Amino acid sequence: MIDYHKYTLPNGLRVVVHQDKTTPMAAVNVLYDVGARDEDPDKTGFAHLFEHLMFGGTRNIPSYDGPVQQVGGENNAWTSNDFTNYYVTVPAVNVETAFWLEADRMNELDFSEKSLDIQRKVVIEEFKQRYLNQPYGDIPLLIRDLAYKVHPYRWPTIGKEISHIQNATLSDVKDFFYKHYAPNNAVLTVAGNVDPAHIFKLAEKWFGSIPRRDVPERNLPQEPVQKEARFLKVERDVPAPFIQMVFHNGRRTDTDFFANDLLSDLFANGPSARLFQSLIKEQRLFSDVNAYIAGDRDPGLFTITGRLMPRVSMEKAEAAIRMELTKMVNEGPTEYELQKVKNKVVSNLVFGEIHYLNKAMNLAQFELLGNIERINQEPEQYRAVTAKEITSVAKKLFAPENCSTLYYLTDKEKTNQA
Repeated sequence: MIDYHKYTLPNGLRVVVHQDKTTPMAAVNVLYDVGARDEDPDKTGFAHLFEHLMFGGTRNIPSYDGPVQQVGGENNAWTSNDFTNYYVTVPAVNVETAFWLEADRMNELDFSEKSLDIQRKVVIEEFKQRYLNQPYGDIPLLIRDLAYKVHPYRWPTIGKEISHIQNATLSDVKDFFYKHYAPNNAVLTVAGNVDPAHIFKLAEKWFGSIPRRDVPERNLPQEPVQKEARFLKVERDVPAPFIQMVFHNGRRTDTDFFANDLLSDLFANGPSARLFQSLIKEQRLFSDVNAYIAGDRDPGLFTITGRLMPRVSMEKAEAAIRMELTKMVNEGPTEYELQKVKNKVVSNLVFGEIHYLNKAMNLAQFELLGNIERINQEPEQYRAVTAKEITSVAKKLFAPENCSTLYYLTDKEKTNQA
């Protein structure tokens, strides 16, 4: 059970505090309600660009990292299609330093051509290294564009193409900041050896004077139901052919999320899971397989991937995967295997919440998702899932017309299949 205290400042900033006296540290986490899904389709990659720009300094504090390191702290950030998250961990006695830094950059960045040019180059290089020059790197670009036709999940957080970042202007960047980086569009969480009353006073002191901003109402295009199977075959210079299959499923907040999550674990959580046992150990068709769900705020994807063994055809590999999906639809899981994956998931949840930083990040996300108390309800919600619910979810999910399949072939493999 995670205890928490909540308070909302007049400017709209939500503050959540969890007191943990078992550590001398504290985590200060700021979660902004903006991600890649909030970008203009012709100006993508901005949420991720800001992950970098926010460390580029302000007029008052030229270097964010310096003060953090001077008080024995560490910091980092991450971006998703739904959120942008910044955190700093410090000795609890130095927690006010984190408030000073976070409030300063929420108020205003040092917007300059020099800072933008530096971070633009960093992001472009990351795009090239991770997505263009790395084996299998462009799969997220290909599969999202195949599965989504109108919803902004059709591009990854890095953006659709390099030119969008190359052409980003200072005016574009300022506009994005003042639309989304606002106290009324963020959640501040603090977890660690702190006093909630003191934290609320610090929040008032450092964040209270930051004005509310006109955050645009989110009105995203809804992805229509997929009514036909989609397929893409590409050729790349990679060591082994690779298959990825994605199926549209629901939101992170849907009631069947827990059944979806457990279904993916039944297929691929550990060496005793179905895909490993059947496709790797018994049939020797794949060197590795995986299954997972996105857990997005809008309807996301259930993903299955596999790297093929030598001389195994794509058609045979895909047929073997589909056979396992059909078995699950027709027979469902045994009570034993379902209980086993439940135990794993619940234990991971419990052990994951031991660390004060995890608690700070998770409290912020549940608050933005609309019900912070779900952080304490999820273990029981996983335990309550039945085999019948798993079968029902699988039947709906694995309809042939709901699938988009990517054949990622080596040069040699494509030549053999031509």
